[in-house]
Amino acid sequence: MKKNFVEELKWRGMLAQIMPGTEELLQKEMVTAYLGTDPTADSLHIGHLCGIMMLRHFQRCGHKPIILVGGATGMIGDPSGKSQERNLLDAETLYHNQECIKKQVAKFLDFESQEPNAAEMVNNYDWMKDFTFLDFAREVGKHITVNYMMAKDSVQKRLNGEARDGLSFTEFTYQLLQGYDFLYLYQTKHCKLQLGGNDQWGNITTGTELIRRTLGIENEAFALTCPLITKADGKKFGKTESGNIWLDPKRTTPYKFYQFWLNVSDDDAEKYIKIFTSLDKETIDALVAEHQQDPGRRILQKRLAKEVTIMVHSEEDYNAAVEASGILFGNNTHDALLKLDEETLLAVFEGVPQFEVERSLFTEGVKAVDLFAEYTKVFPSKGEMRKMVQGGGVSMNKEKLAAFDQMVTEADLLNGKYLLVQRGKKNYFLLLAK
Repeated sequence: MKKNFVEELKWRGMLAQIMPGTEELLQKEMVTAYLGTDPTADSLHIGHLCGIMMLRHFQRCGHKPIILVGGATGMIGDPSGKSQERNLLDAETLYHNQECIKKQVAKFLDFESQEPNAAEMVNNYDWMKDFTFLDFAREVGKHITVNYMMAKDSVQKRLNGEARDGLSFTEFTYQLLQGYDFLYLYQTKHCKLQLGGNDQWGNITTGTELIRRTLGIENEAFALTCPLITKADGKKFGKTESGNIWLDPKRTTPYKFYQFWLNVSDDDAEKYIKIFTSLDKETIDALVAEHQQDPGRRILQKRLAKEVTIMVHSEEDYNAAVEASGILFGNNTHDALLKLDEETLLAVFEGVPQFEVERSLFTEGVKAVDLFAEYTKVFPSKGEMRKMVQGGGVSMNKEKLAAFDQMVTEADLLNGKYLLVQRGKKNYFLLLAK
């Protein structure tokens, strides 16, 4: 017996609005549904993950998911929830971004299955690129009134002064373009349901209306949205001071990705583990109960970070992230430090004081005391360093410094250019040979 998709979303906190008749349709037959994403970058970020997880659950409940890359609509911009118009991209960039996105989504959906519910990816640029403006006005525009379009929340917000520049005609037509996508997929792929974030409700219902008005009222189409995910303090989910948390390891290292999930609040961890993992209800309920007995152990955060990091990256990346975390926050040793690649090393020690040092010092060899108290300001004086070394409180590359005048050479440099100095338990410094 396949799981009930709507019930699955409800207990996970992933259901915002649903059009009447949708649940009945899903219980009656295998349904094809699509969810759109903009190819405005060559990677998704975690703000996209709720929608992708909806498609994952949809496929696991026996239905067929389509992910639509908005190549055409990405050239226009969507006013929903935005205060400014988007940058418009050229076709070559859009197709490059599409291929990158497909690789990422393939970790969540099964595109290779021989079953009828295998996932598909489509690009609306393929059917919009040869559609002339006159044809669009005649075949699509005549079915939807301006009054209907003006009533949409996304349009009203822009017209009522939430944006400095008002609403361009380009953006005003966005809901017709998205509506036509639904009509096209309804006719060519038998797609009866559109999924999306709750800010898309207006655009999605324009599509259901266009299908009825174009093909006749007996042609029913449906809509279902997930809530926009926020943090417990009401702030936008997925943003950090340094920007988005991306799925591409080149944009956000697996270590930083793992750390993001590890550092969410208790309330958010309880919410996110339902939304961003495929763990079943019994497992999650047990984890929540265990966490509540001893929140200090951060059981929920650790399991959440593990599940999402493995799903987006790999088990190997997860293990490396845990080991890297142990270098800064635990007792991991010199050997673990040597395994770090440069990107992870810099991510782990982001924010610690850094000093640039002439490479010639290391070539010739330099006394640690001169390096740390004269050429850099790791220590305010040589006397203070000498005293701390004698007390066993100074480490270089996670190994205790045996003598204050120990020689430091190029052989000590991590990745050929870094030296990690630890003063006491918590004070780290990164030296860079230039």
